[in-house]
Amino acid sequence: MGGESEKTSLENLRSWVVQHKLRTVGALWLSGLAGSFAYNWSQPNMKTSVKIIHARLHAQALTLAALAGAAVVEYYDHKSGSKADRYASQFLPIDAHPHKD
Repeated sequence: MGGESEKTSLENLRSWVVQHKLRTVGALWLSGLAGSFAYNWSQPNMKTSVKIIHARLHAQALTLAALAGAAVVEYYDHKSGSKADRYASQFLPIDAHPHKD
């Protein structure tokens, strides 16, 4: 029924994340902020201003982690993925510069 050409759901998710990095980071930030707000609002002994500050800090840390992950994925794609072949074809080899004698 399923051949090797069919992608798994994890591969589909990975390819979508690679194509939509900023949307992924934004959605992760928004969900982190909402989750942190929900958690902080369940703490009765905190002032509202402290709850907001904590929610923002948690979301900011999650966003930095997501950006670092996106950078790692981008680096990996440039080194071993299809982007490596695409960019390599655009550059001349080192010894093939036209200005050399």
